Amino acid sequence: MSEPKPPTPTPGDTYKGWLFKWTNYIKGYQRRWFVLSNGLLSYYRTQAEMGHTCRGTINLATANIAVEDSCNFVISNGGAQIYHLKASSEVERQRWITALELAKANAANMQDESDDSGDDCSTIAPVPGQGGGGRNSELQSTLRTLNSKVEDLSTCNDLIVKHGSALQRSLSELEGLRAGADMGEKIRQVTERATLFRITSNAMINACRDFLSLAQSHSKRWQKSLQSERDQRIRLEETLEQLAKQHNHLERAFRGATVLPSSFSNPSLGSKDGPSGKGDASDEDDDNEFFDAMEDPAGFITVPADPKYHRRSGSNISGFSTETGMDDQSYDDVSLASNAESPQPPELEPVRQRRTRIPDKPNYYLNLWSIMKNCIGKELSKIPMPVNFNEPLSMLQRLSEDLEYYELLDKAAKCHSSLEQMCYVAAFTVSSYSTTVHRTGKPFNPLLGETFELDRLRECGYRSLCEQVSHHPPAAAHHAFSEKGWTLRQEITLASKFRGKYLSIMPLGSIQCLFDKSNNHYSWKKVTTTVHNIIVGKLWIDQSGEIDVINHKTGDRCHLKFAPYSYFSRDVPRKVTGVVTDKEGKAHYVLSGTWDEKMEFSRIMQSSKGENGTEGKQRTVYQTLKAKEIWKKNPLPEGAENMYYFSSLALTLNEPEEGVAPTDSRRRPDQRLMEEGQWDEANAEKQRLEEKQRFARREREREAVKAVSLDEEADTQESAATESEISSETDTEDSPPQTPVPSHFGPSQFPYSMEGKESLNGPAAKSTHQDNYQPLWFKNTEDAVSGETLHVYKGGYWEAKEQGLWDMCPEIF
Repeated sequence: MSEPKPPTPTPGDTYKGWLFKWTNYIKGYQRRWFVLSNGLLSYYRTQAEMGHTCRGTINLATANIAVEDSCNFVISNGGAQIYHLKASSEVERQRWITALELAKANAANMQDESDDSGDDCSTIAPVPGQGGGGRNSELQSTLRTLNSKVEDLSTCNDLIVKHGSALQRSLSELEGLRAGADMGEKIRQVTERATLFRITSNAMINACRDFLSLAQSHSKRWQKSLQSERDQRIRLEETLEQLAKQHNHLERAFRGATVLPSSFSNPSLGSKDGPSGKGDASDEDDDNEFFDAMEDPAGFITVPADPKYHRRSGSNISGFSTETGMDDQSYDDVSLASNAESPQPPELEPVRQRRTRIPDKPNYYLNLWSIMKNCIGKELSKIPMPVNFNEPLSMLQRLSEDLEYYELLDKAAKCHSSLEQMCYVAAFTVSSYSTTVHRTGKPFNPLLGETFELDRLRECGYRSLCEQVSHHPPAAAHHAFSEKGWTLRQEITLASKFRGKYLSIMPLGSIQCLFDKSNNHYSWKKVTTTVHNIIVGKLWIDQSGEIDVINHKTGDRCHLKFAPYSYFSRDVPRKVTGVVTDKEGKAHYVLSGTWDEKMEFSRIMQSSKGENGTEGKQRTVYQTLKAKEIWKKNPLPEGAENMYYFSSLALTLNEPEEGVAPTDSRRRPDQRLMEEGQWDEANAEKQRLEEKQRFARREREREAVKAVSLDEEADTQESAATESEISSETDTEDSPPQTPVPSHFGPSQFPYSMEGKESLNGPAAKSTHQDNYQPLWFKNTEDAVSGETLHVYKGGYWEAKEQGLWDMCPEIF
């Protein structure tokens, strides 16, 4: 595929393209993507890396540009950085040389203007031809001067300590000396040492004054340089992000336009394109949206549908089911769930003013080694992890954050078609991960019996309740219901694996969503969350895996794929794709987007087999209508980077409320202390709560063992009484009284003997867990529809809240 030739660069343009860069003698020249902007030349392995990973940058303001031959040229920066580059042709090399020279001249002019308008301190102008030597020599000279002043201060400090000690000794000797011949000599020594101390102190004061003056004279220039670098970096990041998005959009459009076989094209569509065949992807109108092909064996490709589908008559095309509840014209004009005949509900007004800020996160230093060395030899479950790794929310509150985009379920409840409803349920599934992109803090592990309620009935129309139903393994149950006609319930157990550089968190358990009007019953599971750079580097989070959202009533299914991040992938980061199919496997909708930004969906009008994908398997080509946005992430509140990157909903979750249960997470003291910035007190309180929980668990196990022993004792007494009764009856029968019981029919063979009871009860009692804890608001049951076992809300919580009766709640805090 031939690449379009870039235009001749002009001053101020951003110039980009492919060049070959020398790497080493083994690999030789490697193809890299170079971007020239704002006097900086940066390069990447691929164009997809522009948004996140820069492989190197050189400042052209102090760089040398030398031409070696017809295609090769060298860029160096004072010897620290040297790029040996090769263009594909002499013309391409000349374009790059022109662009680099223009960018170098502009960068040098901007630097001179910045130096002239800086401050009055003397500067050393860079000598032409030296690259960055002038500026480096100026910086080295300033650093040497400051180092010499620091050495002078250190010397003066040592002398002050020395002469001060001598003066102190002389004064002590003078106090203990009686009047006599030695008085004059001692006074003279004291005077000399006091003079030395004064001289040294003056030298110290002068050295401090010189150091302070020199630092102040350069501080203004350094601050301005730092601010200039920050502004330049921000401009560069914005430019690169914009270019990456534009390039990715054009690349997807081109790839989508070239995969459609000629036999698949409609004749009317082909005549419209004319002799060009493929046409120009950049000339497509806004009604045509293209998506990347999934890079798995069962992947697919989407292309714009024939224009006749947009202005079709009332006839049904290609046998597409009319189950959607609206014709295809209405699809382009209104959203899926909106219906003209259904009245819109009145606007819900907030009951109270929720908080929009929490105290800023303090910047406490954490010594990881000091924690690890104190854990040597301890049991893993008893290692106290400090709150420095946490965020001031519990896992129950993080679970409730799934309801941030509850409007998707409200819209799904209005849908007449199960396929439409599936699109909204799938979008809701993806939206639950949007809050995790920057949230590297670990939520507090809930205590056994801890609860969290989220009562938004009057504001948003729903109520939510979570309870920690098990501690080993940790499991939380969640139940939410809405006046709009849906119920959400889930039980999540976390399993984690530490793999050296990253930590994989695998949520186990099922999520179910039920709709009252249609009786549709959906279920799905969560994907794997990976926390990278656990040991070294900045933490970042990725979501990867596959989700199957299943409608157990109709058999509809949505297969979602969360693509893992890869340096070598050409796709956008955090990409999610999915296809909605009916029970026969026919595809009806395509979903695409990212789990941290937005999701779009488009209706499939026709499908066929396209080109071969990975592993030699054919990928399906879908003709789709214009894509519609189904979900978009809410912007973070102002200053979120100082508030643990909490969303607007997360900021309100730990806000104190009256009338909640005594076991509510809002009443947890260590979590409250951490939110207020008192981390030392929070660590102490956290250890107290954990030890209290261990003590309560040991008490439950002790009571369980005691109950088992009482049962065994009662069984023993009952067995003995039964034997005595049978023996008595045998003696009073007509048979000879001296007839003995056969020896082979001993107690071990008697079906109701003590040993028989023990053999039945003993292993059974030992196989069950000794901790016989029962949740307060949930019960473990098997779902009749999905066949899964999970904890389901059994009722009573909201009634207890209305009456203010919390006597049944344990005292866990």
